[in-house]
Amino acid sequence: MMKKKRQRKYAAILFGLLFSLAMGGKAGQEPMMIGYQGKFNTSGWSGSGNAHAPCLQGEGYLTGMRFQLMNRPDETEGGIEFQVNAGGLGWIDGKSSESGTMAGQEAQPEKEAASGQEAQPDAAALGEEPPLEAVRIWLTGGLETEYDLYYRVYQNGGWLPWSSNGQEAGVLGQGFWINGIQALIQRKGLEPPEDEEEEEEGLPQVDPSRPMIALTFDDGPRASVTDRILAYLRESGGRATFFMVGNRVAANENSVNQMVAQGCQVGNHTFDHQYITRLSLEEMQQQIGGTNQAVLDACGILPMVIRPPGGKVDEASLTVLETMGMPAVMWSIDTRDWQHRDAQMTVEAVLSQVKDGDIVLMHDIYPSTADAAAVLIPALTERGYQLVTVSELAMYRGGMLPGHKYSRFSPAKAVQK
Repeated sequence: MMKKKRQRKYAAILFGLLFSLAMGGKAGQEPMMIGYQGKFNTSGWSGSGNAHAPCLQGEGYLTGMRFQLMNRPDETEGGIEFQVNAGGLGWIDGKSSESGTMAGQEAQPEKEAASGQEAQPDAAALGEEPPLEAVRIWLTGGLETEYDLYYRVYQNGGWLPWSSNGQEAGVLGQGFWINGIQALIQRKGLEPPEDEEEEEEGLPQVDPSRPMIALTFDDGPRASVTDRILAYLRESGGRATFFMVGNRVAANENSVNQMVAQGCQVGNHTFDHQYITRLSLEEMQQQIGGTNQAVLDACGILPMVIRPPGGKVDEASLTVLETMGMPAVMWSIDTRDWQHRDAQMTVEAVLSQVKDGDIVLMHDIYPSTADAAAVLIPALTERGYQLVTVSELAMYRGGMLPGHKYSRFSPAKAVQK
């Protein structure tokens, strides 16, 4: 019940953002959000979090943070400022919304790894750096008068109550370190977020020490197939990511809501299954934005990841995805289920090569894929794999950045294709 209540509340928040932007911003502009990264002492910089993707929470403690506005209205001046309180150093001023702070040192964004190579963490992240104990974040300029900024930290084994608009978040002087953070922006006049811990009721939690893989399904939803796959996932306690074609969403709304109810991730696969490398900027925004809106209308959740049809991306399309706050999710195992449509071949394609951190590509429009899922899901579970969403996998394996592409997430760090 609480999960459905949160879905309705976030849907109302997003509707308010979309309505206000439609009235005062550019037509079709996405709602403004805050993107943020945390630097963990054990693994370096995390991927980007936001209001509708997993909050940043990892092993170890935070030693630095970055914040950035996404989809900021062009006609409104302002940005983000923040302070962190680092153990033994006191309050340290952060930089603008385009950069960050690392215990008093300016932190520069990491460079994208070359094709086929593992992304390297910031070397300083692995050294001895003071842990963060508290943070303050606030908006400036016209943004301060139009929006509220909410944030909270994970500390001493739990989420602390939400703070807002420059208030202190965190307990000082008690030896408690920040192990996670969550932040969101919403128009003034809307109800603030609730303070209860946002865990999905009845859903198994991810154990970072155990192997995990992400099953992904493209081209749906198609209720007769998608619902069977969801049933097999429900029986095993697993989750998956569904990259949906926007023009199929409205007719399969019940399936989309069932995905969300089971903790699966909703993703974007363009509105008409268009290769984004062949589209103009405006066409690309329409294809992606239209799917985001269709999924939002169906379930109240805004997709934050995209799988480009055919896996086709180039530098220009990745730049557009960066402005839209979305990473491109590729795959490390291609079952080619669309080609042979043979359940046994799909099963063998996965079980013969699967390993920790893989992203598996399938399509939830073929009955043979549902037949394969009936075998694969329990078989993978029996082998000890946790079946998680792409964002869950990324959260514990180096994170994702908008405008970058990812094919798998190794136990050590993310691998970019």
